[in-house]
Amino acid sequence: MSVPDAAVTFLLDNLHQVLSYNYHLIADVRDNILILCQELETLKALMRDYSRYNHDSDFLKELVKEIKTVVNQAEDAVDTYIVQASVQRARSWISKTFHIIDYPTKLREVGKQIEEVGKKVREINQEKARNGFEALQYQVIASLNKIPKPKEAPKVEEEHVVGFEEATEKVSKLLTGGSQHLEVISIVGMLGLGKTTLAKKVVKDPIVDYEFMIKAFVYVSKEYEKREVFLSILRSFTQINDEVNKMVEDQLEEYLRKQLEGKQYLVVMDDVWEKEDWDRLKKAFPSNNKRCRVLITTRNEKVAEHASRGIPFHKLDFLPLEKSRELLRWKVFDDDKCPKELQEYEIEIANKCDGLPLAVVVIAGILWNNKERIDWWKHVADSVKDYIARDQEQTTKVIELMYKHLPNHLKPCFIYLGVFREDFEIPVWKLLRLWIAEGLVLQEGDINLEDIAEQHLEELVARNLVMVGQRRSNDRIKTCRIHDTLREFCKNEATEENFFQEIKKDKLSFFLSEHPALDQYRRLCINHVNVLDYISRPTPSGKCVRSFLTFAKEETTVEPKHVSAIPKTFKLLRVLEVQSLTFTRFPPDLCHLVLLKYVAFSSNISVLPPAMSTMCNMQTLIVNTTSRILEIKADIWKMPQLRHLHTNASTLLPCPDNKNQRSKEEALIGENLLTLHTVSPESCKEEVFERTTRLKKLGIRGKLAKLFEITGESSLFGYLRKLDSLENLKLLNDDISSRLFGLPSHKSFPRELTKLTLLNTLLDWSEMSTLGKLENLEVLKLKDNAFKGRLWQTEKGGFLRLKFLHIGRTDLVVWEASVDQFPKLKSLVLRNCDKLRAFPHDLADIPSLQMVVLHCTNPSVASSARKLQVLKLEQAQRGNKTSGFKLSVYPPEH
Repeated sequence: MSVPDAAVTFLLDNLHQVLSYNYHLIADVRDNILILCQELETLKALMRDYSRYNHDSDFLKELVKEIKTVVNQAEDAVDTYIVQASVQRARSWISKTFHIIDYPTKLREVGKQIEEVGKKVREINQEKARNGFEALQYQVIASLNKIPKPKEAPKVEEEHVVGFEEATEKVSKLLTGGSQHLEVISIVGMLGLGKTTLAKKVVKDPIVDYEFMIKAFVYVSKEYEKREVFLSILRSFTQINDEVNKMVEDQLEEYLRKQLEGKQYLVVMDDVWEKEDWDRLKKAFPSNNKRCRVLITTRNEKVAEHASRGIPFHKLDFLPLEKSRELLRWKVFDDDKCPKELQEYEIEIANKCDGLPLAVVVIAGILWNNKERIDWWKHVADSVKDYIARDQEQTTKVIELMYKHLPNHLKPCFIYLGVFREDFEIPVWKLLRLWIAEGLVLQEGDINLEDIAEQHLEELVARNLVMVGQRRSNDRIKTCRIHDTLREFCKNEATEENFFQEIKKDKLSFFLSEHPALDQYRRLCINHVNVLDYISRPTPSGKCVRSFLTFAKEETTVEPKHVSAIPKTFKLLRVLEVQSLTFTRFPPDLCHLVLLKYVAFSSNISVLPPAMSTMCNMQTLIVNTTSRILEIKADIWKMPQLRHLHTNASTLLPCPDNKNQRSKEEALIGENLLTLHTVSPESCKEEVFERTTRLKKLGIRGKLAKLFEITGESSLFGYLRKLDSLENLKLLNDDISSRLFGLPSHKSFPRELTKLTLLNTLLDWSEMSTLGKLENLEVLKLKDNAFKGRLWQTEKGGFLRLKFLHIGRTDLVVWEASVDQFPKLKSLVLRNCDKLRAFPHDLADIPSLQMVVLHCTNPSVASSARKLQVLKLEQAQRGNKTSGFKLSVYPPEH
C-alpha cells in the first residue's frame, strides 16, 4: 500500500482492535472513536480516487501531507487515552484516590483531542470532495490526452559485463533447442545484474544470429504502451508506412501476427514487470512450427514461470569476486590488467560491491579520472558504499522506478527491511512477526497473518528485491538479506517519509538533543553505535516513537537503571526488538508499556512477573535467558492477542482457569496462540491444550519421561491428537539418564504433523516404524541420541512423504533401507554417526534424492556414499539428463 494508504489502513485496523480488546478502557470515548473510524474510511476512499489518476500531482502530495498529519494525531490521541486509562486501572486504591482530580482531567483532555481529530478528518473530506473535483477532472483529461512516446531502457546495464560466457551459452541452447513450437525463454535477476546485457549478447551469438530470420529487441518496462511495443517490433524488420502507423491497437496486433506468420523469429522483450503484461502481448506471436522464440527479461520470477510454461528460466546470480575484479579492470583500464600496487584496493572494492555489476560500474566511473593514484584508490576503497549511495544518476533512478510500481501492499514491507544492519542474515520468522506487529500485513479472510506475510516475502524474492540466505528443510525461506544498494534506498525513503529513523554515530548528538523534529519520529533503529551511548544518557521525549529496534553485532549487558530509560522515554511503544541487549534483571517499568505488541530481549532471569498480565496487546513475546528454567507468573491467558511465545528455556506456564469459571470473552483467549516454544513437560496439561487449539508449532523441553508411561501410551499424545493444526513438534529431553521406552500408536500423533524433531529421547530403532506411518510427515530431525541401538531395519511402505531426514549422534552400526521406504526423500544429513559402517546402497534408486551431507562420519560411510554419487551420475547419463545430485563431506577428504 502507498504510504498514506498504509497509514490510514493501519490506524483503522488499530482502532478496530482497540474497540475489540480495550473496550473496558475506552468506554467514555467509544462513540468518538467510532465516528473517527467512519471519517477515516471516507478519507481512504477519497484518497484512492485521486491517486488512481496521478501519483505525482501537487494536489495529491498536499493531500498526502494532510493525511499523514491527521492520522498521526489520531493515533497519538487514542493511544495516549489507553495508556492513561491503563495506568489508572493498575494503581492501588490509595494511588487512585491520590489521582482522583488529575486523572479525569487528563482523560477529558485526551477525549477532546480525539474529537478534534475527528473534526479535522471530516473537514479534509468535505474540502477535498468539493475543491478536488476540478483538479481530478483536469487529471483525467490530461491522462486521456497523453501522447505515448517511445521508451528507452534506462542505461544501467552496461554493454561490457563480464562473467556471462556460461550464461550466454546456456540461454543460446535454450533458444536454438527445444520443440518446433513457439517457446518463451526467460532471464531473471534483480536490477543491475546485467539481464539486458546478457540478452543482447545472446542475440549477437553467431549460432542464434544464424538460426533466426527475424530478430527484434523491444524495451517494455512498467508503463509500456501496447501499440508502441508492436510498432517497435515491426520497425526491426520492415518499413512502417502511414497506413500501418494509423492503425489502432487491435489492428496493429493482427497485422504484426500476419507479418510473423510462417517466419522463424526471435523477439526479445526486455524488462517485463507483470504476468498480465505478457498476457496482453502474447497474441501477436504465432506458433507456426518454425521453432520461433520469445526471450523475456524480468525481475519477477512469477512472470518467468507464467510466460515460460514449464520451460526452465535462467536466473542471474551475483558476480563472484574474480569476475567483479575483472569487470572493474575493464571499466577502469580498458583491459584485464591492474597495476600490482593497486590490487590490494581492487580486491577490497570488488568485495564491497557485493557481486552487483551495477555497483562495480558506478565505482569504476569514480576511479577512472584518477586511475593511477594509489591514494585515490585507497580513498574510494574506504568509501565504496557512500559512493554507490551518492550516484543518483545510475542507481536511484532505477530503484525509484521499481519502488514506485511495487504493489501497494509490498511497499512498506520492502522499506522496513532497511531497519536491519548491513550484511545481516534476517531470520524470516522474526521478520514476519515484526511486519505483523508493525501493522504492515492486513487480514485477508480467514488466512493466518503469518501465511499472508510469508506470501509478501515470496513476492519480494520473486521480484529479486530480497535475496534468500538459507532455506529450511521443507524448502521454505529460513533467512534472507537485502543488497546494500537497495538497503540504502530503503533508509533514504524511510527518512523522507518518516517511516523509520536510523540512529548513526555521527548524528548521535542530534538524537540526544531537544530538536523539535524528534517529537515526530515513529520508529528508531540503532545498529552501528554503542546502544548504551544512546539509552544511558539524557534522551529526548520520544513521545511519538512506536518502535525501538537494535540489531547490533555485539551483545551488550545493560544495568536496570539504563533499561528503565526505554519505557520512560517511549511511553507509546508497540515494538521493542532488543535481543542483542542482555538485561541483568527484568525491568518492571516494561509492564507500563501496555500498547506493546512485540517484545524480544535477552536476560538471565528465571521468572516473568505477574505485572506483565496487563500487556493485553501482546502478539509476540521472545525471551532468551541463561536460566535452564523460566517460570511465567504473568497470566498469559489474559493476553487475547498473543500469537507467539518463544523461549529458549524449559518454560513453566500458568495454569488457565477451569473452563466452567471463564466468561465468554475469556473462553476465546488463547485461541490466537500459534507458537509455544519451548514449554516444560509440567505445563503439558489438558487445560493448556484446550485453550490452544490453533497451535501450529509446539516445543516441549525437560524431563520427558514424566509424560510417557512404560507402555508407550501417554496423556500428552491424548491431548496432542486433538490439535488439528499442529504442524511442527519438538520433543527435547533434558534428562539423558531417563530413557523413553516407546511411542504411542501413530494415530495418537496430530493429523497435520509435517515436521518432527527428537533430542536425547534414546528410543529403540524399532520405534521408527511408528513414525514411518505418519501420513503427512515431510521433515524428520533425529538430533543427538534420539534413537539408540546397533541395527535399524526400515519397514516397507513407510515414510511415504518424507523429504528431509537428519540423523545426529548415535551408536547405529547397520542401517538397512530401500527405495520403497523413502520414495520422496530429497535430502539426507548424517552428523557424528561414527559407528555406522556403510551408507545404504539401495538409496541410490530413490529418484528424488538430490543431496547427502556427511559430518564427521566413518570414512567407510563416505566411501560408500561416493559410490552412490557415481550411480546417480550413471542414471542421469542413461536418461540423457544432468545429474543434480550433490554429496558434501565434512571435514573434506584428502
